Amino acid sequence: MTPPLDTVFAALADPTRRAILAMLLEDDMAVTDVAEPFEMSLAAISKHLMILTKAGLISQEKRGRVKWCKLEPDALRDASIWMQGFGQFEAVNLDAFEAFLATELRD
Repeated sequence: MTPPLDTVFAALADPTRRAILAMLLEDDMAVTDVAEPFEMSLAAISKHLMILTKAGLISQEKRGRVKWCKLEPDALRDASIWMQGFGQFEAVNLDAFEAFLATELRD
């Protein structure tokens, strides 16, 4: 079942979560590696990851004693289709999305 659009857009509304998604564009990452560049507790990062997971934007799995995060880009499909309904937006291009996130995170 696909998460409601409100859940996806709410997850994307936070700059920390968008930064996490940008990091996961490169490759799967351990939770501790995701947390490393942020000046917040591991518990706070875990809350962000839980929101991204509930929105279907990432998945998490335990490999041994390490919890790994993986980007689930198909979760943006419904949001993309919804935006296309306005006729002003094109389909989500992950390369363009990554460039957008990089620009936003520099500010």
